[in-house]
Amino acid sequence: MHFDYLQYRSKVWAEHCCVPLCSASSKFNSVLSFHSFPTDEERCKKWICSIQRKDLIITSHMRVCSRHFKREDVKEPSTPKGRRLLKKGAVPTLFQWNNYSDPAPLQRRKGSTPVDGDPAPVDLYEHDNCSVPELAAVDIALDRAAE
Repeated sequence: MHFDYLQYRSKVWAEHCCVPLCSASSKFNSVLSFHSFPTDEERCKKWICSIQRKDLIITSHMRVCSRHFKREDVKEPSTPKGRRLLKKGAVPTLFQWNNYSDPAPLQRRKGSTPVDGDPAPVDLYEHDNCSVPELAAVDIALDRAAE
């Protein structure tokens, strides 16, 4: 009987970012840090919603790279061999689809009251897309001039 033994090499695997459109890998980039999903269920839901992976099944190997977090959300290591950590409550917000910038907060008009929840739903079937608009005064004047 012959057995082949595999030699263990340290760091033969690479971490990859699970965010759509992100190809970051620790194999080719030692500057980025890679962060596991939070164990807190509510924060984890925020991460999933933020990275826009609706039906994501999280495994222990899934990571989000540091390029998706604001600088102030990443704590630099205290020693040269230390690891970067995320501050408590950090949520990834910087993505390719928003040009790696923070989404602008919604602005309210002066004097308006804040609204909780989603805006009022729009009934797409209520509008008559096939109707012809009434003639404007300019159209009527042009028709009379042409006669």
